[in-house]
Amino acid sequence: MQTATNYKILVVDDDPDIVEMLQYNLTREGYEVSEAGNGSIALEVAKAVKPDIILMDVMMPVLDGIAACRQLRELEEFRNTHIIFLTARSEEFSEVAAFEAGADDFITKPIKPRALLSRLAAFARRDAQQEEENKVIEVGDLRIDRTSFTVYKGDTKITLPKKEFELLSFLAATPNKVFSREELLNNVWGTDVYVIARTVDVHVRKVREKIGEENIKTIKGVGYKFNND
Repeated sequence: MQTATNYKILVVDDDPDIVEMLQYNLTREGYEVSEAGNGSIALEVAKAVKPDIILMDVMMPVLDGIAACRQLRELEEFRNTHIIFLTARSEEFSEVAAFEAGADDFITKPIKPRALLSRLAAFARRDAQQEEENKVIEVGDLRIDRTSFTVYKGDTKITLPKKEFELLSFLAATPNKVFSREELLNNVWGTDVYVIARTVDVHVRKVREKIGEENIKTIKGVGYKFNND
């Protein structure tokens, strides 16, 4: 089982001072750190080093962070990689656009190293907890394998990005129970991660597009449930 300090991290930012600061603090904690100066280079480095976590600036030359994230999520080997955006307060930045592209979280600059390290440790803890949970969930014609991160609907294999998979497996683990958006945010994204309620809606829509509208039901004014009727 991996621990926080043997994760590989790719830092992507066009500001060399930020890259140097992050590399220093992460390396000191035992992380293996690679770097890239823009989204285009990040794609090549990521393919070479297979990072567990990518810290990526939003506004960069050549290829911005959102476009790079979208391209990474289209590749099978990066569907489960944690991608965290770095963004300045003054930038025009859409959280919805970030999560639509496949981001797991975002951190606002100036970056506080201690807060960043705490956030990274939280991701590692959730990974460890998920490894210890039930490995397979079968509900109706869906088979959700938490070990291989695969979903089958009947005989058809469906590939979901990490957060979509976690959302589906969480709902399916307790069919017909209604969860509020806040409960889903806390259980799937965690209390250490700052995301908005709209993020849940975006991910539910994406899951429905892939497994069908009938499995996840909206309970107006309350939240969502996995339908097992």
